[in-house]
Amino acid sequence: MEWLTSTAGVRVPKIIYGTAWKQSATQSLVAQALKLGFRGVDTACQPKHYEEPGVGAALKGFPRQDLFLQTKYTPLSGHDPTRIPYNAQAPIAEQVAQSCAISLKNLRTDYIDSLVLHSPLPSAKQTQEAWHAMETLVDSGKVRQIGISNCYQLSMLDKLYDLAGIKPAVVQNRFYADTRFDTGIRAWCRQRKIIYQSFWTLTANPKALASIMITRLAAKYQRTAPQILFRYLTQLDVAPLTGTSSEQHMREDLAIFEFQLDDAEIAAITELF
Repeated sequence: MEWLTSTAGVRVPKIIYGTAWKQSATQSLVAQALKLGFRGVDTACQPKHYEEPGVGAALKGFPRQDLFLQTKYTPLSGHDPTRIPYNAQAPIAEQVAQSCAISLKNLRTDYIDSLVLHSPLPSAKQTQEAWHAMETLVDSGKVRQIGISNCYQLSMLDKLYDLAGIKPAVVQNRFYADTRFDTGIRAWCRQRKIIYQSFWTLTANPKALASIMITRLAAKYQRTAPQILFRYLTQLDVAPLTGTSSEQHMREDLAIFEFQLDDAEIAAITELF
Protein backbone atom coordinates (compact mmCIF):
# COMPACT_ATOMS: atom_id res chain seq x y z
CA MET A 1 0.00 0.00 0.00
CA GLU A 2 1.12 3.52 -0.77
CA TRP A 3 -0.06 6.41 1.40
CA LEU A 4 -0.64 10.15 1.23
CA THR A 5 -0.43 12.47 4.23
CA SER A 6 -3.15 15.11 4.45
CA THR A 7 -2.76 18.68 5.62
CA ALA A 8 -4.22 17.49 8.93
CA GLY A 9 -1.39 14.98 9.32
CA VAL A 10 -3.64 11.99 8.62
CA ARG A 11 -2.25 9.11 6.56
CA VAL A 12 -4.63 8.26 3.71
CA PRO A 13 -4.22 5.13 1.56
CA LYS A 14 -3.87 5.78 -2.15
CA ILE A 15 -6.69 3.33 -2.84
CA ILE A 16 -9.73 3.03 -0.57
CA TYR A 17 -12.40 0.37 -0.30
CA GLY A 18 -15.86 1.85 -0.86
CA THR A 19 -18.89 0.28 0.79
CA ALA A 20 -21.94 1.81 -0.90
CA TRP A 21 -24.78 -0.50 -1.95
CA LYS A 22 -23.30 -3.57 -0.25
CA GLN A 23 -26.26 -4.03 2.13
CA SER A 24 -26.13 -7.36 4.00
CA ALA A 25 -22.87 -8.32 2.28
CA THR A 26 -21.04 -5.32 3.75
CA GLN A 27 -19.43 -7.09 6.71
CA SER A 28 -18.09 -10.02 4.72
CA LEU A 29 -16.82 -7.88 1.85
CA VAL A 30 -15.08 -5.34 4.09
CA ALA A 31 -13.51 -8.15 6.13
CA GLN A 32 -12.26 -9.75 2.92
CA ALA A 33 -10.87 -6.45 1.62
CA LEU A 34 -9.00 -5.83 4.88
CA LYS A 35 -7.68 -9.38 4.98
CA LEU A 36 -6.28 -8.97 1.46
CA GLY A 37 -4.52 -5.72 2.34
CA PHE A 38 -6.85 -2.72 2.07
CA ARG A 39 -6.34 -0.31 4.96
CA GLY A 40 -8.79 2.43 4.06
CA VAL A 41 -12.58 2.09 4.19
CA ASP A 42 -15.15 4.66 3.04
CA THR A 43 -18.70 4.55 4.38
CA ALA A 44 -21.51 6.92 5.43
CA CYS A 45 -24.19 7.33 8.06
CA GLN A 46 -26.79 6.91 5.33
CA PRO A 47 -28.89 3.73 5.68
CA LYS A 48 -30.32 4.30 2.21
CA HIS A 49 -27.03 3.34 0.56
CA TYR A 50 -24.66 2.13 3.30
CA GLU A 51 -24.74 -0.57 5.98
CA GLU A 52 -22.37 1.22 8.36
CA PRO A 53 -22.75 -1.23 11.28
CA GLY A 54 -21.53 -3.97 8.94
CA VAL A 55 -18.34 -2.00 8.38
CA GLY A 56 -17.80 -1.74 12.12
CA ALA A 57 -18.34 -5.46 12.61
CA ALA A 58 -15.73 -6.22 9.92
CA LEU A 59 -13.02 -4.21 11.69
CA LYS A 60 -12.70 -6.65 14.57
CA GLY A 61 -9.20 -8.06 14.80
CA PHE A 62 -7.51 -5.26 12.85
CA PRO A 63 -5.44 -2.73 14.85
CA ARG A 64 -7.32 0.57 14.79
CA GLN A 65 -4.15 2.60 14.30
CA ASP A 66 -3.45 0.75 11.05
CA LEU A 67 -6.77 1.74 9.49
CA PHE A 68 -8.13 4.83 7.78
CA LEU A 69 -11.87 5.13 8.45
CA GLN A 70 -13.87 7.68 6.53
CA THR A 71 -17.57 8.30 6.95
CA LYS A 72 -20.02 11.03 6.01
CA TYR A 73 -22.71 13.28 7.36
CA THR A 74 -25.51 13.09 4.78
CA PRO A 75 -27.91 16.07 4.61
CA LEU A 76 -31.63 15.36 4.76
CA SER A 77 -32.09 15.40 0.98
CA GLY A 78 -29.83 12.34 0.67
CA HIS A 79 -31.86 10.09 2.96
CA ASP A 80 -34.77 7.73 2.61
CA PRO A 81 -37.41 9.70 4.60
CA THR A 82 -38.30 6.54 6.54
CA ARG A 83 -34.68 5.81 7.55
CA ILE A 84 -33.13 9.10 8.64
CA PRO A 85 -30.57 8.20 11.34
CA TYR A 86 -30.69 11.51 13.20
CA ASN A 87 -33.45 13.88 14.32
CA ALA A 88 -34.66 15.50 11.12
CA GLN A 89 -36.22 18.38 13.08
CA ALA A 90 -33.00 19.26 14.90
CA PRO A 91 -30.80 22.20 13.86
CA ILE A 92 -28.11 21.31 11.33
CA ALA A 93 -25.34 21.43 13.94
CA GLU A 94 -27.19 18.89 16.06
CA GLN A 95 -27.83 16.68 13.04
CA VAL A 96 -24.09 16.61 12.33
CA ALA A 97 -23.29 15.80 15.97
CA GLN A 98 -25.90 13.03 16.10
CA SER A 99 -24.71 11.56 12.79
CA CYS A 100 -21.12 11.47 14.03
CA ALA A 101 -22.15 9.86 17.32
CA ILE A 102 -24.04 7.15 15.42
CA SER A 103 -21.05 6.56 13.13
CA LEU A 104 -18.72 6.21 16.11
CA LYS A 105 -21.06 3.60 17.56
CA ASN A 106 -21.55 1.82 14.23
CA LEU A 107 -17.82 1.70 13.55
CA ARG A 108 -16.97 0.66 17.11
CA THR A 109 -14.31 3.34 17.44
CA ASP A 110 -13.70 6.43 19.53
CA TYR A 111 -12.49 8.56 16.62
CA ILE A 112 -13.05 8.96 12.90
CA ASP A 113 -10.08 9.65 10.65
CA SER A 114 -12.06 11.58 8.05
CA LEU A 115 -15.59 13.00 8.22
CA VAL A 116 -16.94 14.14 4.88
CA LEU A 117 -19.92 16.38 4.15
CA HIS A 118 -21.75 14.11 1.71
CA SER A 119 -22.92 17.04 -0.41
CA PRO A 120 -23.43 20.78 -0.12
CA LEU A 121 -26.71 21.78 1.50
CA PRO A 122 -29.42 23.80 -0.30
CA SER A 123 -27.92 27.14 0.72
CA ALA A 124 -24.40 28.42 1.34
CA LYS A 125 -25.44 29.41 4.87
CA GLN A 126 -26.60 25.86 5.66
CA THR A 127 -23.43 24.41 4.18
CA GLN A 128 -21.38 26.69 6.42
CA GLU A 129 -23.44 25.64 9.46
CA ALA A 130 -22.71 21.99 8.73
CA TRP A 131 -19.03 22.74 8.16
CA HIS A 132 -18.72 24.64 11.44
CA ALA A 133 -20.34 21.71 13.25
CA MET A 134 -17.78 19.38 11.68
CA GLU A 135 -14.99 21.72 12.80
CA THR A 136 -16.35 21.40 16.35
CA LEU A 137 -16.00 17.63 16.09
CA VAL A 138 -12.36 18.03 15.08
CA ASP A 139 -11.79 20.32 18.05
CA SER A 140 -13.36 17.70 20.34
CA GLY A 141 -10.98 14.98 19.12
CA LYS A 142 -13.77 12.79 17.73
CA VAL A 143 -12.72 13.52 14.13
CA ARG A 144 -9.18 13.97 12.77
CA GLN A 145 -9.95 15.72 9.47
CA ILE A 146 -12.91 16.92 7.42
CA GLY A 147 -13.79 17.13 3.75
CA ILE A 148 -16.60 17.46 1.24
CA SER A 149 -18.08 15.24 -1.46
CA ASN A 150 -20.25 15.76 -4.54
CA CYS A 151 -19.18 19.37 -4.92
CA TYR A 152 -18.52 20.27 -8.55
CA GLN A 153 -18.56 24.08 -8.45
CA LEU A 154 -15.13 25.58 -7.95
CA SER A 155 -16.68 28.83 -6.72
CA MET A 156 -18.45 26.91 -3.96
CA LEU A 157 -15.25 25.17 -2.93
CA ASP A 158 -13.41 28.49 -2.95
CA LYS A 159 -15.98 30.08 -0.66
CA LEU A 160 -16.00 27.11 1.70
CA TYR A 161 -12.21 27.13 1.85
CA ASP A 162 -11.98 30.87 2.47
CA LEU A 163 -14.54 30.84 5.29
CA ALA A 164 -13.37 27.62 6.94
CA GLY A 165 -11.52 27.73 10.21
CA ILE A 166 -10.38 24.17 9.54
CA LYS A 167 -9.68 23.76 5.85
CA PRO A 168 -10.96 20.76 3.89
CA ALA A 169 -8.42 17.94 3.75
CA VAL A 170 -10.38 15.89 1.20
CA VAL A 171 -12.59 16.47 -1.83
CA GLN A 172 -14.37 13.32 -3.04
CA ASN A 173 -16.14 13.49 -6.40
CA ARG A 174 -17.34 11.39 -9.30
CA PHE A 175 -14.61 11.03 -11.91
CA TYR A 176 -16.49 11.34 -15.17
CA ALA A 177 -16.82 13.26 -18.40
CA ASP A 178 -19.88 15.30 -17.38
CA THR A 179 -17.64 17.41 -15.13
CA ARG A 180 -14.64 17.20 -17.47
CA PHE A 181 -13.04 14.89 -14.92
CA ASP A 182 -12.79 17.76 -12.44
CA THR A 183 -9.64 19.04 -14.15
CA GLY A 184 -9.98 22.48 -12.58
CA ILE A 185 -10.97 21.16 -9.16
CA ARG A 186 -8.09 18.68 -9.14
CA ALA A 187 -5.64 21.49 -9.94
CA TRP A 188 -7.24 23.60 -7.18
CA CYS A 189 -6.80 20.71 -4.75
CA ARG A 190 -3.15 20.23 -5.71
CA GLN A 191 -2.41 23.89 -5.09
CA ARG A 192 -3.85 23.62 -1.57
CA LYS A 193 -2.51 20.13 -0.85
CA ILE A 194 -6.05 18.79 -0.56
CA ILE A 195 -6.42 15.09 -1.32
CA TYR A 196 -8.74 14.43 -4.26
CA GLN A 197 -10.61 11.13 -4.01
CA SER A 198 -12.35 9.75 -7.10
CA PHE A 199 -15.37 7.49 -7.20
CA TRP A 200 -17.31 5.97 -10.11
CA THR A 201 -13.83 5.82 -11.63
CA LEU A 202 -14.28 2.61 -13.61
CA THR A 203 -18.04 2.51 -14.15
CA ALA A 204 -18.18 5.97 -15.71
CA ASN A 205 -15.22 5.50 -18.05
CA PRO A 206 -15.67 2.46 -20.32
CA LYS A 207 -14.36 4.39 -23.35
CA ALA A 208 -11.13 5.31 -21.61
CA LEU A 209 -10.65 1.76 -20.36
CA ALA A 210 -11.11 0.46 -23.90
CA SER A 211 -8.86 3.11 -25.45
CA ILE A 212 -5.85 2.13 -27.55
CA MET A 213 -3.46 3.81 -25.11
CA ILE A 214 -4.69 2.01 -21.99
CA THR A 215 -5.03 -1.27 -23.89
CA ARG A 216 -1.40 -1.01 -25.05
CA LEU A 217 -0.16 -0.21 -21.56
CA ALA A 218 -2.14 -3.09 -20.11
CA ALA A 219 -0.42 -5.42 -22.56
CA LYS A 220 3.01 -3.91 -21.88
CA TYR A 221 2.76 -4.29 -18.11
CA GLN A 222 0.67 -7.48 -18.25
CA ARG A 223 -2.05 -5.80 -16.22
CA THR A 224 -5.73 -5.09 -16.67
CA ALA A 225 -7.12 -1.81 -18.00
CA PRO A 226 -8.60 -0.90 -14.59
CA GLN A 227 -5.18 -1.42 -13.02
CA ILE A 228 -3.63 0.98 -15.51
CA LEU A 229 -6.25 3.66 -14.79
CA PHE A 230 -5.99 3.25 -11.02
CA ARG A 231 -2.19 3.35 -11.18
CA TYR A 232 -2.31 6.47 -13.34
CA LEU A 233 -4.48 8.24 -10.79
CA THR A 234 -2.44 7.18 -7.77
CA GLN A 235 0.73 8.45 -9.43
CA LEU A 236 -1.02 11.83 -9.65
CA ASP A 237 -1.78 11.57 -5.91
CA VAL A 238 -5.48 10.95 -6.56
CA ALA A 239 -6.93 8.33 -4.20
CA PRO A 240 -9.57 6.29 -6.07
CA LEU A 241 -12.31 4.35 -4.35
CA THR A 242 -13.02 0.81 -5.47
CA GLY A 243 -16.19 -0.97 -4.46
CA THR A 244 -15.61 -4.33 -6.10
CA SER A 245 -17.18 -7.43 -4.59
CA SER A 246 -14.76 -9.71 -6.49
CA GLU A 247 -11.79 -11.16 -4.60
CA GLN A 248 -9.81 -11.29 -7.84
CA HIS A 249 -10.47 -7.62 -8.51
CA MET A 250 -9.56 -6.72 -4.93
CA ARG A 251 -6.23 -8.44 -5.41
CA GLU A 252 -5.72 -6.69 -8.73
CA ASP A 253 -6.57 -3.31 -7.21
CA LEU A 254 -3.98 -3.81 -4.48
CA ALA A 255 -1.38 -4.94 -7.01
CA ILE A 256 -1.28 -1.58 -8.77
CA PHE A 257 1.65 -0.56 -6.57
CA GLU A 258 3.82 -3.32 -8.07
CA PHE A 259 4.52 -1.30 -11.22
CA GLN A 260 5.14 2.32 -12.23
CA LEU A 261 4.08 4.25 -15.32
CA ASP A 262 6.73 6.53 -16.78
CA ASP A 263 6.27 10.26 -17.40
CA ALA A 264 5.49 9.85 -21.09
CA GLU A 265 2.82 7.27 -20.31
CA ILE A 266 1.29 9.53 -17.66
CA ALA A 267 1.17 12.34 -20.22
CA ALA A 268 -0.42 10.09 -22.83
CA ILE A 269 -3.17 8.91 -20.49
CA THR A 270 -3.79 12.51 -19.42
CA GLU A 271 -4.83 13.24 -23.02
CA LEU A 272 -7.84 10.97 -22.40
CA PHE A 273 -9.01 13.13 -19.50
